[in-house]
Amino acid sequence: MAKLRILKFGDPTLRKVARPVEEITPRICTLLDDMIETMRAADGCGLAAPQVGVLRRVAVIEVEEGKVFELINPKIIAFSGEQEDAEGCLSNPGKAGVTKRPMHVTVRAMNRKGETYDLTGSELLARAICHECDHLDGKLYTDVQIREITNKEKKKR
Repeated sequence: MAKLRILKFGDPTLRKVARPVEEITPRICTLLDDMIETMRAADGCGLAAPQVGVLRRVAVIEVEEGKVFELINPKIIAFSGEQEDAEGCLSNPGKAGVTKRPMHVTVRAMNRKGETYDLTGSELLARAICHECDHLDGKLYTDVQIREITNKEKKKR
């Protein structure tokens, strides 16, 4: 496994739409492994392939330690409710904003074995699913943020 370089806001790759994965190859499996290592090393809870310079519809999420979700060609198929909370991004270190996201989300994706599955998440998992799927479409959390979090607010957290 290898720790990958995370692209920062301003890099044009982050604004591009990722292409679907047509075939799950050993290279895609290696990408998943490297993305998990990179996400953990950066103390994140999600990472999308465009953030490491790969324009493929691949993301990983880990909001609960040891419980990693690998999403290949994810598509949000249902959502409900609403939550408003702080959101940050590994591509925008040290910054955060308040965003409005669904409280509950169901995504359909494939795992590394090519099996299609549905994942339903609430609260932070729902937020992470939306955030990573947005990355695959060239969108950033700042596109949906209500306001930026101030330094004073950061100190209270």
